[in-house]
Amino acid sequence: MTLYRRPVAFVRELLRLGTGDLTLLGMTAGYESDLLVGAGRVKRVRTCYFGLEAIGLAPMFTAAAQGGTLEVVEESEASIAWGVRAAVAGVGFMPSTAWRGTDLLKIRPDVRMVTCPYTGESLTAFPALRPQVAVIHAQSADRQGNCVLIGNLALDQEMALIADTVIVTAERVVATAELAGDLGLTSQLVDWVVECPRGAWPTSCYPNYPVGTDEIMDYVEACSRGDFGRYLEALLAAP
Repeated sequence: MTLYRRPVAFVRELLRLGTGDLTLLGMTAGYESDLLVGAGRVKRVRTCYFGLEAIGLAPMFTAAAQGGTLEVVEESEASIAWGVRAAVAGVGFMPSTAWRGTDLLKIRPDVRMVTCPYTGESLTAFPALRPQVAVIHAQSADRQGNCVLIGNLALDQEMALIADTVIVTAERVVATAELAGDLGLTSQLVDWVVECPRGAWPTSCYPNYPVGTDEIMDYVEACSRGDFGRYLEALLAAP
């Protein structure tokens, strides 16, 4: 899910607009998020993994995190999952047995301990996560917002449920009758649909295209040479 169906085309447009001070929330973050961090557009990151899978570390995130120029909110799969579940349920927190007996609670004072009113057991209370905007890339969608999502859905459906605004970029925008496959999202959840062929490249979008491993490796090499600025300039100049 880290290098699959990521909204890269959306991120390119966001970079052209100059929007900054963003908080990135996701189970994982990869190439598209690293572009935003490298461009100085991100203030805070909330994810349990930020990297490029087999290709290696996310270079700009790694540099910013080590240099102290980026706020990294310590998360785990459990804290994100329970925070999302709380938002889906419409409550302020979700109790869990995760994190008990760990030092994570010392660096996350917003995560508190509560007592179960039925068993007296001490539980971790993970606060609800409510993003302002969710951006999801789909294989196809109609103009009403019904979307076909193939393969690993990760948190796509849950994010669409809890975000204030949901933007879908799609490889193809088609008539409703032409949607082939199970719907991953329905129109009630989607606010905007934008047609973006190859909108996830160089991450993959099965079955349309595979991961552009060479392109991502070129990105890593450019960053290691200190050429992130030139890489980004060329990326944004491309049609």
